[in-house]
Amino acid sequence: MKKGSPVAILIIAIAIVAFVSMLPLSEWSGGRIKDFSLVSDIMKEVGIMEGTPSYESNDDIDPALLEAQQAEEPVREKAPGLTAVPSVPSDKISEPKEKIDTIISPVKPSRVGELVRIEDYTTLGVGLTHLKHAISSGTLARIAVVGDSYIEGDIFTQDLRELFQDTYGGQGVGFVNMHTDFPGFRRSVKQSGSGWKTYTANKKADRKYLDIAEQYAVPNGTATSMYQGTKATSHTGSWSRSRFLFISPENITISVKTDDSEWETRNIEGSPSVQSLEIDGSVSKFGIKATASSLIGLGVWLDGASGVSVDCMSSRGFSGITLTKVNPDLSHEMAEFIDYDLIILEFGINAMSAKQKNYSVYCSRMVDVINHIRLCYPNADILLMGVGDRGEKVGSQVRSMSTAALMINAQRDAARRAHCLFWDTREAMGGENAVVEWSAAGHINKDYIHLTHKGGARLARELFNAIQSDLQ
Repeated sequence: MKKGSPVAILIIAIAIVAFVSMLPLSEWSGGRIKDFSLVSDIMKEVGIMEGTPSYESNDDIDPALLEAQQAEEPVREKAPGLTAVPSVPSDKISEPKEKIDTIISPVKPSRVGELVRIEDYTTLGVGLTHLKHAISSGTLARIAVVGDSYIEGDIFTQDLRELFQDTYGGQGVGFVNMHTDFPGFRRSVKQSGSGWKTYTANKKADRKYLDIAEQYAVPNGTATSMYQGTKATSHTGSWSRSRFLFISPENITISVKTDDSEWETRNIEGSPSVQSLEIDGSVSKFGIKATASSLIGLGVWLDGASGVSVDCMSSRGFSGITLTKVNPDLSHEMAEFIDYDLIILEFGINAMSAKQKNYSVYCSRMVDVINHIRLCYPNADILLMGVGDRGEKVGSQVRSMSTAALMINAQRDAARRAHCLFWDTREAMGGENAVVEWSAAGHINKDYIHLTHKGGARLARELFNAIQSDLQ
């Protein structure tokens, strides 16, 4: 190659970028400068690296929320290119049917030393009454953590589960969906299979089949789901009760297997109601196989009869507002097999951006969500988590997103107006610019939003301590 040729310049440029991508910029700058990897970015782009979800954009807003904002905004002429949602008058914000007190101004977080306590906005200050009673009764206490990609892959929830089961007993991972696009990403259970067509709350799902997991699956040919315990976390290597919840309007056959046994065929009588195929006994593997296209697979639950079970129900890209689509009748039927004592709602990252200043519509919608979930699961305490600290780049530095506090104020106000519990996740992380320290410690990914496994464990300990404080 001739000196100064375009090819030579390109090769040198790539070499320089590759060298810089290997430098620990985040560590050197205390998290203010973002690390990047040219090689891994290219590999992910072309699909060479599998088993790990990628987060393509930091500013993806849930389309369902965008529709809700557009429906509630005042009728007025928009300026060309306007993307920010205009303010919504207070008289346009929907309220629960009962008379309530609304406090828009933020309150000081309930920090006591290192502990950020749960804020109790329930009508009679009942706190975690249902969870406390379930734990003290000696039966299985069940917790559902319903959220977005922040908990995808059982990050955060796997450690919360481990802490509960270390303290109160229990086994297994609880809920697992019928199919995953990222086998191997979740450490707490090995999941494989094929042949399922998945429907979600934002993708033409039939509402009568939507529970709080916001998804179901039907066989597309021969469908299989295999689950195997792991030792990545305590108590998830095996379990004593395996259950598959489904709806089958027609008579069908379903094959099941455990551990290294052969497939066994079960004849299922058709019914419009929820059914449970249950296998008792300690196992470390569980499998389902079906071919009937009329079958509605709601999910698999792997747990025991006592202690605590923690279900992770994550939906990437969701803001939480589609939970109003959950079918109360279906939820009540499922509660005959799977009921909840505490439902934790973790949302917000798909409802905020650096440009958005007004979250009144989102607040209003989350009030509706909380009241609807209470209708679906009247025996459960409800805890709304505030959004975690999120970073944005300003020049070469990273700092907390300027609108994070506004989102948290809106979420806290939703908890006030719907009279549920609230936990300030961001304050528990350290408050303003906590993202810098968490990033430097390797506890947040390079998008400055999503937790690493180490970060999930750290945050889980904070929430567990807050819950324990209220249970004692």
